[in-house]
Amino acid sequence: MKRAIMRIISLGAVACVATGAALASEFGDDGYQFLNITPSSHVYAIGGQNISLVDDDITMVNQNPALLGQEMHLQLGLNYMRYLGQSNFMGLTFGVKAWERGAFAATIQHFGYGSMTTAGPDGVITGKISPRDLSFGIVYSHDITDMLRGGIAVKGISSAYGEYKAFAIATDLGINYYNPDNDLSLSFVIKSLGGQVKKFDNTADKLPWDIQLGYSQMLRSVPIRLNVTATNLRRWKMPYYARVDNNDTQSAYALKHNFGSDLLRHLVFGVEFVPSERFYVGIGYNYKTRTDMSTDKRSFFSGFSLGGGVNIKMIGVGVALAQPHSGGTTFMVNLRCDISQFLRQ
Repeated sequence: MKRAIMRIISLGAVACVATGAALASEFGDDGYQFLNITPSSHVYAIGGQNISLVDDDITMVNQNPALLGQEMHLQLGLNYMRYLGQSNFMGLTFGVKAWERGAFAATIQHFGYGSMTTAGPDGVITGKISPRDLSFGIVYSHDITDMLRGGIAVKGISSAYGEYKAFAIATDLGINYYNPDNDLSLSFVIKSLGGQVKKFDNTADKLPWDIQLGYSQMLRSVPIRLNVTATNLRRWKMPYYARVDNNDTQSAYALKHNFGSDLLRHLVFGVEFVPSERFYVGIGYNYKTRTDMSTDKRSFFSGFSLGGGVNIKMIGVGVALAQPHSGGTTFMVNLRCDISQFLRQ
């Protein structure tokens, strides 16, 4: 136990040295928003943000490092998302158990935005570029008690937009409490602490660091699981622009915020039907996504997401759909493989 605690402290000390400046930064427009896009189809199905869902899915550790455990030994997770426009995101996560109560995972995520035409100040076409972001890192978790688990993730982030390149380091710190008797899960996570090591130019882009709380609970009488995730807890006010008169497309825009809208923009809701450990169907609602992506021709489905998954022996497959904007629908698929079961045969 002492050795495990020292490992966590050592990793935390390294992370804090690399990322401590983030806590002192002023609020403003954060870059690196792709870090908020989950690689888990299960999470994407129930709103796109969840840090408390205890599931046999290795891609969940990208949401909360404390969701990694020895039960994910030799599990490989592959993810692919067709995002808006020409964007395609993909990655993999692999886990192994470590010592008596710990586990490690390695993860890599690639965010590609398709081909874009470039031009000079005079408007003359100069060629094409394929901008991309790449995130890669190591996750470590430790079972503090039978119900309490802590975790840390350290990530490198490489960005290349034509001739402009940057590199950043980020850290996630998480803790999870899980009571299997009540199927109750509570989590606390600090995400994306860090900063740029190499800037695009003379201006530093801030990481979208965040404080989150999560709650997941299976109901006793029916196979329904409720999920609520509170995000953006580093600040209360979450204003957004909306038309003064929703019935008039010529109406001016005004900054909108009140207690109700601020509260809802902090919360992500998810409901799942889970008749067995091998199957689930989930639906989510993210009010912040709906208000951020609103247009004069707002889609009814904006802010909603839907998906499901099935586990068959050593293989698990999950899919999710969402239409965050009226201009396009997003699709995600996950494939999970439990290599340890193959080795037992």
